[in-house]
Amino acid sequence: MPASIDTADLFRHVSADKAAFYRCIMDVFAAAKRQYRLQLRPDEVLAEAAWSDTAPRLEDVTTALTQLAAWGNLESQPDTARVSSLSDFYRARFLYRLSQGGEAVESALAVFARTLKRRAELQTVALEDIASRLKALEVLCNQAEPDAAKVHENLRDLVRVFEGLTDNAQAFMAGVARSIELQQAEARAIAAYKTRLIDYLERFMSDLVRRSDTIARLILALSPRIDSMLWLVAEREARDAAPGDAQHDAGDSRSRSWQAWRERWKGLRGWFLSNGHEPPQAELLRARARSAIPQLLNAIAALNERRSGRSDRSADFRTLAYWFDACADDSAAHRLARAAFALNPARHFSLNPAADAALPASTRWADAPPLQIHPRLREYGEAAPRGPLPRVVDRTRARALLAAQLAEESRQVDAARERLATGAPIRLSDLGTLDVHAFDLFLNLLGEALTDQPHPDTAVERMTGDGLLHIHLQPLAADSRAVIETPRGVFAGRDHVITISRVEETVQ
Repeated sequence: MPASIDTADLFRHVSADKAAFYRCIMDVFAAAKRQYRLQLRPDEVLAEAAWSDTAPRLEDVTTALTQLAAWGNLESQPDTARVSSLSDFYRARFLYRLSQGGEAVESALAVFARTLKRRAELQTVALEDIASRLKALEVLCNQAEPDAAKVHENLRDLVRVFEGLTDNAQAFMAGVARSIELQQAEARAIAAYKTRLIDYLERFMSDLVRRSDTIARLILALSPRIDSMLWLVAEREARDAAPGDAQHDAGDSRSRSWQAWRERWKGLRGWFLSNGHEPPQAELLRARARSAIPQLLNAIAALNERRSGRSDRSADFRTLAYWFDACADDSAAHRLARAAFALNPARHFSLNPAADAALPASTRWADAPPLQIHPRLREYGEAAPRGPLPRVVDRTRARALLAAQLAEESRQVDAARERLATGAPIRLSDLGTLDVHAFDLFLNLLGEALTDQPHPDTAVERMTGDGLLHIHLQPLAADSRAVIETPRGVFAGRDHVITISRVEETVQ
């Protein structure tokens, strides 16, 4: 792109007076680039463009091509292929092609159009693809000499699928609360949309819970060896690095590539495993998807409320006319008018106590001074309260009490984990008596394990949703029975052998 062309000029054809005309021409050049055609003549542009109205003259197309070349979107060079005489040689004939800036603008506009038209999707297929790529990486890691090409291919596919999943998830989380179309739709369309959305969210959340556990286990299994695999990929990418100055040698290229791959792996790990005190992004997405259902119901309730509260002014006046016609005499009609149009005495609302103090209660509205209404009352339906501002409440003691309660709850949860997460197999009938906190933790762990059990006689093994504990549940004979004493009562059922261990111990 010539240095004299301002980059801002590359977008001038979008907002120019003949913007639609210029866009038709640029669409032809974009299509020609996709077809590997490098140059076009004005008559070819005239024949191939999809004009919205009647086709323009060739002179108009030539003028527009010259203007686009002046803005930097196109590049031109003399066309000598069709010269048959000396006069044709001296006549201005040009071939046009997209410039580097023009290609960038077309790519940007294409991405912009796709982004506006894209609907946010919660991709359950992407979760399956991520799990399959991680399994393939685990197989490659177990080899004595991993194939660098296959590792690189699987990591590229993994990053591409993961980026698509995160982009769509972010778009969904940002756009799920937009209910403009919903609020303007008909009641029948709203009911159909509600049913489809709830079914869609339920399918996604069940698949997310089921696959996140598998993905988290695979990530934990790959974590001890992933750095060496990423370094192998970085060395392979360094072979294609373009030559540079002495400050950027092959070692720097490998190091930069390795750091970039580590950042991508860290992002993938943060999506499915908790990072310190922050929950994994998959849990946040599941919570956001779950909250979309009550948001949808609230929008429907608000729509129904507006529809039920809608008034028809013409119907009200017709009804009032029937009432006036039914009045027996003028006195009854006057009473109806005072009631219908609030023509009561002027002592009202206590909005002007100083002005209304001297007025008798029988003063008519027409004889009373004008009523002064604060703008806040018109806008919000209530006036600002009078008097001094309330004092700031000192909540130091409440915060200290809350912190002490949280610390005590954390201590009780840790004690319950120490009680149950021993890493050794134990029968449910041998657990004995459990306190309240240990029993709550036991019920949560048992519930998560049983959700993955396809049959009551099948053993199940899984990791908890927070990624901290690993559960293995083996059912015993169908006639076996386990009884657990708790302060809340007796818990009884079929006996199982349960093994609860911490994830870090399992990985080691």
